[in-house]
Amino acid sequence: MIFESRAYARAGLLGNPSDGYFGKTISIVVRNFGAHISLYESPELHIEQQAEDQNIFRNIYQLVESVDLTGYYGGDRLIKGAIKKFCEFCDSQSIRLHGKNFTIRYRSSIPRQVGLAGSSAIVTATIKALMAFYEVEIEDEILPNLVLSVETEELGINAGLQDRVIQVYEGCVFMDFEKTIMESQGHGDYERIDPSLLPNLFIAYKTNLGKVSGAVFSDVKARFLEGDPLVVDTLAEIAEVAAKGKKAILSGDHGQLAKLVDRNFDLRCKIFSISESNRELVTVARKCGASAKFTGSGGSIIGTYESDEILRSLIINMNALKARVIKPFIN
Repeated sequence: MIFESRAYARAGLLGNPSDGYFGKTISIVVRNFGAHISLYESPELHIEQQAEDQNIFRNIYQLVESVDLTGYYGGDRLIKGAIKKFCEFCDSQSIRLHGKNFTIRYRSSIPRQVGLAGSSAIVTATIKALMAFYEVEIEDEILPNLVLSVETEELGINAGLQDRVIQVYEGCVFMDFEKTIMESQGHGDYERIDPSLLPNLFIAYKTNLGKVSGAVFSDVKARFLEGDPLVVDTLAEIAEVAAKGKKAILSGDHGQLAKLVDRNFDLRCKIFSISESNRELVTVARKCGASAKFTGSGGSIIGTYESDEILRSLIINMNALKARVIKPFIN
């Protein structure tokens, strides 16, 4: 029997990156791209490597191109970390796992390292497949915490809960990570929002960016922990943008939502260093008449637009930046 699972790309619509700082966010799942896991019983436990996990290259130039596009790490470390954390979680809950072994393979269509949560999708899909194989149930509220622990505790990736929550819940979700809530129940409050209430959305991403997203947050995290007023106050403002955005969506105020999307990015610029290559995505989108902000830590943007004419302008002008424009599938 083959066990299969999927987890999709995500885009932070409002509030990011305050999720790692007791803030609030609104995210959507992006079904245009996803990570797929296949798992089946086998004599030994075997993790099949994909092309990006292998270290065989035609020449030195292919090696350089591979590193530029996908970084130094493939997906097998994510799967190893997910398997280890899943086993440890089950042990901590006195859940006895059967002794069968398995072969696991993955594939992913999520563009790498452009802020669409490709790594967490692989981890989420892996744990979902393990749950099916071992017949283990984990509550939706708890599962994102387990996924996050793989990346933060096992792999040293600086990340927040937002990506893992939306990849578990899917659709569109408002998340409240207020400190007292997190301390009292161990997870945030998660509220589904009907995706049909959302305005026209677009996502644009560059195909030639490469970075490790976890490294982007290092300086801000340290300043937040030290109580830097600029960082603390700005992140609180970003969280409030998400709270206001929830009201705008539920009331159908698309104009206000567009302003909040722009405000989110402008606030981010106060405390984060934004590369020119990333900034021009937002600048061009706004010149086309759309609102725009990062979907995650950079490399791709999400925004609202009012008409097909604006969408056509986005496609033409983003193409000049070697960026692709898509309309996200959420349902």
